[in-house]
Amino acid sequence: MITLYSFPNSRSLRAAWTLEELGLEYQCHHVALDKGEGQSTEHLARHPDGKVPVLEDGELMLFESAPICRYLAEQYGDGSLLPQSVAERAQVDQWLSFIVTEIEQPLWLQAKHKFALPQDKRVPSVLPTAAWEFQRALLALERRYRGQETLVGDTFTLADLFLTHTLTWAASMKHRLPEPLVAYRARHANRPALARAAEKEQAAAQAT
Repeated sequence: MITLYSFPNSRSLRAAWTLEELGLEYQCHHVALDKGEGQSTEHLARHPDGKVPVLEDGELMLFESAPICRYLAEQYGDGSLLPQSVAERAQVDQWLSFIVTEIEQPLWLQAKHKFALPQDKRVPSVLPTAAWEFQRALLALERRYRGQETLVGDTFTLADLFLTHTLTWAASMKHRLPEPLVAYRARHANRPALARAAEKEQAAAQAT
């Protein structure tokens, strides 16, 4: 049985969404990060920094959302979420790297200095720079995205899953998104697998 260690509205939703897209059976185990459970000895054995997601599949234990989702698609996808073409798979990896390091990074920087870090470690003066950096990353994205249905090829891939999740995070933080990306996000955010993933994470949290 696959087990996903998760916390609602975090990056673990990417892993749950991937599992739902692939139609896999899995157990969702809530880690109460807001109550310090991430720093327990038990969870630190799963993730060295006490975060989520963590995926347990038999003897394999993985942390970090990108390699988790990449593993699931590679191991169980049979062409779903990852293209069969080596060149197109490389393009998916290209976008995953860009999304995580360029688009998401300034969003997380803002989140850390607004609420995630201890109060005495927050530096509010970095917030305008982080907002500027995010808009700069969007401009770079727009040079390659011109309103097409998907980022790579003509089917939904992990690149679209990660970008949709990250743009949703940006929208929740009141960032301005270009209209084509607003439409792109809305289209993919309506996928039933995403709704099922969010419901499963919430149910696991409420059951604890």
